Amino acid sequence: MFIPLSDKEPNRYSGFSSVTLVLIGLNVLIYAYEEALAVSAPENLYFLFYFFGVVPKWIWAQQGLGAVSAITVAFLHGGMAHLLGNMLFLWAFGRRVEDACGRWRFLCFYLLCSVTATLAHVIIHSQGELPGIGASGAVSGVMAAYLILYPWGRINTIFFPLPIRFSVRAFWLLIYFLIISNVIPALQVLFSQADFQVAYWAHLGGLIGGTSIFLFMRPEAIYRFWRQDSV
Repeated sequence: MFIPLSDKEPNRYSGFSSVTLVLIGLNVLIYAYEEALAVSAPENLYFLFYFFGVVPKWIWAQQGLGAVSAITVAFLHGGMAHLLGNMLFLWAFGRRVEDACGRWRFLCFYLLCSVTATLAHVIIHSQGELPGIGASGAVSGVMAAYLILYPWGRINTIFFPLPIRFSVRAFWLLIYFLIISNVIPALQVLFSQADFQVAYWAHLGGLIGGTSIFLFMRPEAIYRFWRQDSV
């Protein structure tokens, strides 16, 4: 399996990707809280997932937090692998997307991708009673934005489980992940009703949200993009 580590290029507009780091930090802290609840009060962890996660049937019935949970869902995770995967991808691709947007625009963009991911999940699984959790939809939006802005950027990558490190063009790496990890499984879920435990359609909803990146970019970054310069 290919695992992205970081973008090889430096930031153009700011030296510190503060929002990306804060988002990662918040997710780690909240997951630590989840783990503490799992040990001390499992019933409260159950409540946390249902109250702040996305339960499609509840949203259609106008129960629970509704629109708010479309944001809070991006800060909950169901396991260490789930958390590490999302945060690794957020760091690898979020840094330069944040640089192209600026801090607050990037935050708004990230949260919008979480909302579009939630909408897709709720529409496809309208009768679902299990809580959807995770930042995968929002991170998918960041990946889509990176693919639009930096298709030929180089990503430091390792091939797990072998300790082989190399760089690969973002276009090929992201197309691989988007098709193998999102598009094909989502179609399998739609046509065969398989594996409802993974919110593949939320991933695709996040990808759709990611195409809105031009609404959030710095004016100078948009100018460079349309001139076909490096953003």
